[in-house]
Amino acid sequence: MSLNTVANDNAVKSDLFDPVKLGPFTLTNRIVMAPLTRSRADDEGVTGDLQATYYAQRASAGLIISEATNISPQGKGYIRTPGIWSPQQVEGWKKTTAAVHAKGGRIFLQLWHVGRVSHSDLQPGGVLPVAPSAVRAEGVQAYTQHGFKPLETPRALDLDEIPGIVAQYVHGAKCAKDAGFDGVEIHAANGYLLQQFLSDKTNRRTDRYGGSIENRTRLVIEVVEAVTREWSADQVGIRISPLTKFSDIGDSNPEPLYVSLIDQLNPFGLAYVHVVEGDTGGERHPAGGFDLQKLRRAFNGLYMANNGFDQQLALDARANGLADLICFGRPFISNPDLVERLRSGAALSEADQATFYAGDEHGYTDYPTLSGAA
Repeated sequence: MSLNTVANDNAVKSDLFDPVKLGPFTLTNRIVMAPLTRSRADDEGVTGDLQATYYAQRASAGLIISEATNISPQGKGYIRTPGIWSPQQVEGWKKTTAAVHAKGGRIFLQLWHVGRVSHSDLQPGGVLPVAPSAVRAEGVQAYTQHGFKPLETPRALDLDEIPGIVAQYVHGAKCAKDAGFDGVEIHAANGYLLQQFLSDKTNRRTDRYGGSIENRTRLVIEVVEAVTREWSADQVGIRISPLTKFSDIGDSNPEPLYVSLIDQLNPFGLAYVHVVEGDTGGERHPAGGFDLQKLRRAFNGLYMANNGFDQQLALDARANGLADLICFGRPFISNPDLVERLRSGAALSEADQATFYAGDEHGYTDYPTLSGAA
């Protein structure tokens, strides 16, 4: 008997498990699989059968967002992370999208440029990583082929290089369409390149991309505008993390910055805004924060909430109208049938943190479902 048809008198009653409209799609539920870096692509950033199996196992999620995927060789910050710029990478990802669709799932690709969160060991020609300004991330290490290394001081992008950054996002978006994805998510969170432009801690520019909120949000808006010329806007989402300290990021006054950003995003009609609520992987209500529900109220589309959600927190968020979609990360690693476990109230399997990054199928595709199958 299929897990989807198992009768359970203790089944949880919530519209978390009901269909919801997202752009042109009707998702089977409001549960989203978060982007999870697993570092199992090959050295050229190509995925294959292993990733197809992994994502297909989790296709009962209403929506899967792929692991963060480099839009260019310059955008790479960790070894064995996947890319979406070469024909070989496109062909590899086709296996995953076909496998997810065969299971009735939907999958968006997350477009990623790490900016300064890289190392010359990972950059073509051994050059320095780029950033809005030459500000080094303190206490952050790069995962290179030679092990972990402290980040270097990046090179500030010249003004005439910035259109090339936008072009990288466009190329990645085109390649994602060729690979069969249902949409794309623009990664503007967790201290990577787009958030580096947003945040006054990392953006010290004095040209039209620095200083005022209007200037610091400019690159994000240009990327959104360009990507929505390649994809229908209702198949494009964006991820933000207004309060995170991840990768030594931060802003002196995040509330007006992100309220302005949402106001500028509204005319595009995006599918959703994906908000990391609090400090990524940490406190949901860090000191110096603000009420992120202001962003939910300001945004005209679906609001996706992420960061430390368990069953009860997710149920409460839906019952109180705090989010339209709930994004789960680590629980999906060790529970490929997470949706059914949440619906039935079943216990969750614990993940083996030693196998989170790199390796083979162990700790990746061998976690059992409630039926016992891996």
